[in-house]
Amino acid sequence: MKALVLTSKEQGVILNTDYPQPVANAGEVRIKMLAAALNHRDVWINQGQYGGIKYPTILGSDGVGMVESLGEGVASEWLGKTVIINPSNQWGDNQRHQSKQYHILGLPKDGTLAEYLTVNADRLRLAPTHLSIEQAAALPLAGLTAYRALFGRAQLQAGEKVLISGIGGGVALFAMQFAIAAGAEVYVSSSSEEKIAYAVQMGAKAGVLYTEENWHKNFVKTYGEVDVVIDSACGNGFAALIDVLALGGRIAFYGGGQGAINGLIPQKVFWKQISIFGSTMGSDEQFQQMVDFVEQHHIIPVVDSVFAFDDGVAAFVRMAEGAQFGKLVVKVS
Repeated sequence: MKALVLTSKEQGVILNTDYPQPVANAGEVRIKMLAAALNHRDVWINQGQYGGIKYPTILGSDGVGMVESLGEGVASEWLGKTVIINPSNQWGDNQRHQSKQYHILGLPKDGTLAEYLTVNADRLRLAPTHLSIEQAAALPLAGLTAYRALFGRAQLQAGEKVLISGIGGGVALFAMQFAIAAGAEVYVSSSSEEKIAYAVQMGAKAGVLYTEENWHKNFVKTYGEVDVVIDSACGNGFAALIDVLALGGRIAFYGGGQGAINGLIPQKVFWKQISIFGSTMGSDEQFQQMVDFVEQHHIIPVVDSVFAFDDGVAAFVRMAEGAQFGKLVVKVS
């Protein structure tokens, strides 16, 4: 079968046209993949900036496909169904955190960027019928990450004000869409005026360029303080987010692309009674809740670009450049 395979740190991801097809074992299904989507995780793995990398590995955590065959013990009604895949594996029973056995589809287990994939049947969910194949492929990982950070960790409530940093990335856009649907007043930040304009068209109240000096002070003067911040960068800019938060504010972050948090003044955190939450992916229950929420509110994932499978390596290049607004999808078949 064809697959986008991580072959070595030096060579990175390549298109392999003769990769062995997987076989569904007991409790598993084999899925004929229709489309898959990239996440920053895939780019970091491709660049060797991730723990536990093994070669060869098929990357990809997001995808939609048709159930083609069933392993022993799998209910027959799954056969022929179009499904999305929960990329979280072995979260465990504790809603507060994942188990030590937790892992994400696409490393160490082969992922979605292939013509065929096998997963446990309990990872399946019928694809939302209001979404196209490409939109459905874009949903699972980023949607789950945004849902847990926003509702599971930051406990966003209707009527609250929220600032979402780095708008344009998949998780940030889902967080914005979810927050708007939940009745929050949403603001965004970016280094791009164009991305802010797109976000406002989608329902955000306003946006701010975090590249401008004293942006946080100007934001508070213009729009007031916010109850919740959702961040993906950390780094030197994290301290400014504390200044934007109101008394009792909450900040949840799900990434650290800008590195270690520097310049954070602890007195501001404890005096303002700020809560800081780290967040990674989400539980099986939260995955189901997220998809229910998407269906209830008819939320449509933002797709930046769709790539032919034979041109899938180009999707990694575009994501590494950081120019996208929304998800990058690879059409498999």
